[in-house]
Amino acid sequence: MSAMIDNARSVLVIGSDPVAAAAIREALSQPGEHSPAAVWAQTLSDGVARLGDGGIDAILLDPALPDSQGIDSFDEIFLAARDVPILVLTTREGEEVGRQALQRGAKERVLKEHIGGYSLGLMLRHMKERAAVDDALLSARQRAQAILDSIGDGVISIDREGRVTYLNPAAERMTGWSRDEANGRMLSEVFRIVDGDTRQPARNPMELPVRQDRTASLPHNSVLVHRHGIEFPIEDSIAPIHEPGGQVAGAVMVFRDVSKARQLEVELTHLARHDFLTGLPNRMLLNDRLDQAIALARRYGRRVAVLFLDLDGFKHINDSLGHAIGDRLLQKTGKRLAATVRASDTVSRQGGDEFVVVLSEIEHAQNAARQAEKIHAALAKPHAIAGHDLQVNASIGISVFPDDGQDAEALIKCADTAMYHAKENGRNTYEFFRPEMVSRVVARQSRDAHSRQALERPEFALHCQSKSTLNEDRPVARARHDDGPR
Repeated sequence: MSAMIDNARSVLVIGSDPVAAAAIREALSQPGEHSPAAVWAQTLSDGVARLGDGGIDAILLDPALPDSQGIDSFDEIFLAARDVPILVLTTREGEEVGRQALQRGAKERVLKEHIGGYSLGLMLRHMKERAAVDDALLSARQRAQAILDSIGDGVISIDREGRVTYLNPAAERMTGWSRDEANGRMLSEVFRIVDGDTRQPARNPMELPVRQDRTASLPHNSVLVHRHGIEFPIEDSIAPIHEPGGQVAGAVMVFRDVSKARQLEVELTHLARHDFLTGLPNRMLLNDRLDQAIALARRYGRRVAVLFLDLDGFKHINDSLGHAIGDRLLQKTGKRLAATVRASDTVSRQGGDEFVVVLSEIEHAQNAARQAEKIHAALAKPHAIAGHDLQVNASIGISVFPDDGQDAEALIKCADTAMYHAKENGRNTYEFFRPEMVSRVVARQSRDAHSRQALERPEFALHCQSKSTLNEDRPVARARHDDGPR
């Protein structure tokens, strides 16, 4: 064969077999066909050099060359022209080379002895068209791959048997498995999830989409365990993958780390149920805990005490030294109150300088009196704030379940009423609720022009109903502390 260099787009024929060359010339010159121009090269090195000049639409390669033999010839040409479709010419004895070439990227193979029976021009045209379609599909796959690789969510796919077929970089980071390491392994080995509460292993999330051909998701509190033990709370969506005929071929899962979202959710929940200034439970959380304490006390025949505190002398400090110092004083007071109670008890800030303490389990009312005395002792020590030694004490009202009320609202109102009597009786003291206090409160409110709405609520008196005028275990005399401000 003679080497001819043609800069027009054409077919490069690489081969040194004169019989095959004659058959190719004849096949390319069939009448009525738009035969491509043929460029010839007798050696591998000549073929590689010609490919460097460009302008080649397709390659016909005979792997048996003077300077190269077998599949090595194809590998060299494919490396030099990955984007050009290659048709491999083989003999019956060399069919294995053709088979290997197809596996490595050849578009077609033809036995040399069959060249004359083919419309070679049409075959080349179809091969180029198929190559164009393959290139388009490859381009689409590469774009899809680039998208999957760039998104922040993890993506894992499995086959019908549950073996991993793909992980994107985000999934690699979150599982600790590389794509190559995970490929072919069972999903349960690569993607370990547990229940965040029970710590029990979760069910295979891909099982439902594969078996029942429908989308699914993980339970809300699912935690992904990294290969090296790091944990991430995750959310996901899982969908089946279908073959062209509609059969389920596997499943794909998209999942994301929701650690920040969960943390924000916890913070928002905390803010909704706690006082912004002191961090103590607010009224909402106090009512919930008091309701729970009442339910347990009712079940086990116990008592619950509610202490309603109002700070004595706080208004003067707040007005004279400013709100910033007043706020710091409230924060310190809240910490001291919390330090006086058990873990099962609750200290809540109601607003302003009012606090409520719930003693969840007490045997006798005297226990509440001792708690009030502990609070007075804790508050008696001055607070060093901004160069000032500040001191506040508290007037405390006490109510007890079940004697003074059957629900949280009633107990708080009764303790509030008793607190006002402690204020009237000299402050810096505590008072247990007594039924006769209600009429005195209503009379006082009727004289207060700013509390007229209370007159329209006669049910107030019904909330605070004691079973007895004075419970046997309550202290007869109230405690009085004369070392604090009035």
